[in-house]
Amino acid sequence: MEAESDAELVAGVRQGSRDAAGVLAERYLRACRAVALAITGEVAAAEDVCQDAFVYAIERIDDCRQPERFAAWLFQITRNRGRNHVRDHQSNRLVEIDAALPDSLPSPADDAERAQLRERLLAALARLPEERREVVLLHDLEGWTHREIAERLDLPAGTVRSHLHHARQRLRGLLGNLKGDGA
Repeated sequence: MEAESDAELVAGVRQGSRDAAGVLAERYLRACRAVALAITGEVAAAEDVCQDAFVYAIERIDDCRQPERFAAWLFQITRNRGRNHVRDHQSNRLVEIDAALPDSLPSPADDAERAQLRERLLAALARLPEERREVVLLHDLEGWTHREIAERLDLPAGTVRSHLHHARQRLRGLLGNLKGDGA
């Protein structure tokens, strides 16, 4: 059975299909969270922004002018909601990426090393431009291909590759040797 296209699913949502909305949610919520995380820098805030953006998108599905580009439309809503959240909640922001790291490590020393690694990764990610953070998180954390990112973020594929290359290059420069700083 061939998967329904975004345009077919949007048409289903417009006709009141909860199943179609569920498929869209299953297809895009993880990536939506990555986009929100790239903007908010906080896992809890990213969850809230993502859910808010998805509910908004479903409630206003008739405003989606290009149903085949639902993901790009959803991600733009997510970006706008994320920026509003950041503006409304100006504070010291720390990104939590525990989901990207192992759940448990064998010793307290490993736990301390994990916390230090998380802090360094988050600080480095925070120094990337927003669009590059989105691309690197979607590619390296979510496993999306260059083509998928390009289509869904409404960017040329070459721009996606360039953003990913420059983001990784900058992260390498910022992170240096992750195993230790000469210790």
